[in-house]
Amino acid sequence: MNYRERVVSDHQTMLGKPVIKGTRITVELVLRKLSEGATTQDLLIMYPHLQEIDVLAALMYASDVLANEEIIMAKAA
Repeated sequence: MNYRERVVSDHQTMLGKPVIKGTRITVELVLRKLSEGATTQDLLIMYPHLQEIDVLAALMYASDVLANEEIIMAKAA
């Protein structure tokens, strides 16, 4: 699966935060709920617009962002 088919960013929706396509449900919200102990099934009940593939896409998006993160080390003075 390609998360880019399910996760989009548009400056006119949620100030450009990545959201599940066709919703205002942010990737951040999905990750936060999962980190608080919610299951995928819980999310599908709380947000009927979501599909299981959307939750997986949010996880794939987050892992891709972290995998491509660059760390810049400042020199000590």
